[in-house]
Amino acid sequence: MPASAAADDAAAAATRPAAQGAGGNDGATLAGRDHVVVFPLMSKGHMIPLLHFAAALAAHHGDHLRVTLVTTPANLAFTRRRLPPSPSVRVVAIPFPAHPQIPPGVESTDALPSQSLFPAFLRATALLREPFAEFLASLPSPPPLVLVSDFFLGFTQRVADDAGVRRLTFNGMSPFSLALCFTLASRRPHVGVEGGAEFHVPGFPDDVRITADEVPDAVIQGGNPDDPVTQFLHDEVRDWDHRSWGVLVNSFAALDGDYAAILESFYRPGSRAWLVGPLFLAAGESPETKQEEDDDDDDDPEGCVAWLDERAARPGSVVYVSFGTQAHLPDAQLDELAHGLVDSGHAFLWAIGRSGGEWSPPVDAGGDGKIVRGWVPQRRVLSHPAVGAFVTHAGWNSVLESLAAGLPVLESPPPPLPMLAWPVMAEQAANAKLVADIIGAGVRAVRGGGVVVGRAEVAGKVGRLMDGGEEGRAIRARAEEVREEARAAVGEGGASREALRRLVDELRSSYVVAGDGTAAASSANGGSGKC
Repeated sequence: MPASAAADDAAAAATRPAAQGAGGNDGATLAGRDHVVVFPLMSKGHMIPLLHFAAALAAHHGDHLRVTLVTTPANLAFTRRRLPPSPSVRVVAIPFPAHPQIPPGVESTDALPSQSLFPAFLRATALLREPFAEFLASLPSPPPLVLVSDFFLGFTQRVADDAGVRRLTFNGMSPFSLALCFTLASRRPHVGVEGGAEFHVPGFPDDVRITADEVPDAVIQGGNPDDPVTQFLHDEVRDWDHRSWGVLVNSFAALDGDYAAILESFYRPGSRAWLVGPLFLAAGESPETKQEEDDDDDDDPEGCVAWLDERAARPGSVVYVSFGTQAHLPDAQLDELAHGLVDSGHAFLWAIGRSGGEWSPPVDAGGDGKIVRGWVPQRRVLSHPAVGAFVTHAGWNSVLESLAAGLPVLESPPPPLPMLAWPVMAEQAANAKLVADIIGAGVRAVRGGGVVVGRAEVAGKVGRLMDGGEEGRAIRARAEEVREEARAAVGEGGASREALRRLVDELRSSYVVAGDGTAAASSANGGSGKC
């Protein structure tokens, strides 16, 4: 269906109790279960990887699988723009529930007027259970092969169980970080440990040691029973998420597959962690998807790529800085970061986004400094030859994009990007630990949160990555190895490509064929072995 029909679709869907198709091609009905339903949380950082998963299914299994993306009316346009024009993929919208604390028309975390409304937004998403159940019940027989849904949407496990459909949960985190957070939360080895003292994480290899200061915010927050997000997870998620048939993971075996078994131990017996990433690389193998992104001038309203083009004659000369769409830094930290970037003597592109609020730079960025508040096409920026390092909040999407910088079809890929990992919230401290201390593809800005990182430390650590010293060369060499491993994983015969194929095969074999020829979910999870 043409993109111009989006507004009409959204208005119509908002007034209907059940879902309506927003795509014009349902795909041919094949024998047996051939339908994959994907339901992301309405938050860009959670949506984008699952949209890439849908695109990867269409690219590699579109001849025998149909994919339906479920979202809400206000997210239709964003969803359509990031899906391939494939007859095997469609989008449906179910109405976003009314909630007294959420303004009408606000249907994603990115649109919230304040992040303090995030707990209320989560409560609103729980009200999607009934319309989603109606949608699933409206599908023709046979039922879907699998439902892939965000872990925050815990109600989808109950709906899937009622419909006799397998469910894969998607957390958006790496196996290392998920396993670390689950272990710390359940076994609490950090309790009573001095802030700077190292301790071994139970169940992990002997060399995985962290300090109490490095315990991720998600673990600390989860230990507070009065925290509203913790209360939501207790009420709506935890008892259901661990019953999932399996876990879809946006990572690849060579990166942190060693931690998959630890992660699997927190789910029902037989559950598997399916490492099928990096999903943006798997989706990028579709020429249509890449061409659509390359031609989308509206995707770069701040002119970042053009600004980088002016510096292409100096490869690797620009530091790219971004703390994502959700993280917030205090003004005092933004001041020190601005001074540190200028003092480093390197050109920089800083995507400050919403984290800046009303903040204004205390120092002139000069001609070689660009600070932008609008949307930035991050993968295009990271793959630009002028960019030489990435200062990041260490959100997992950003980590993967940096490690695998550049699309797989580039004839002359840019140099690998070392990272200055600066965790702010959620599981980011675990990601920073993985990048800096285990993979060796970056350095950490600070150990532990709650302190302002001074301008001298910012300038010094940017220099460690950019100035060509022995440490910087070693980090770049390791980043190059990881980039090649990432591309190999999604290529023909690669570990992630094969994991996706096995996932589809094992899902099909997990259903028992009844005497009347219909397929029903068996009591066992199905399959054995590991990805």
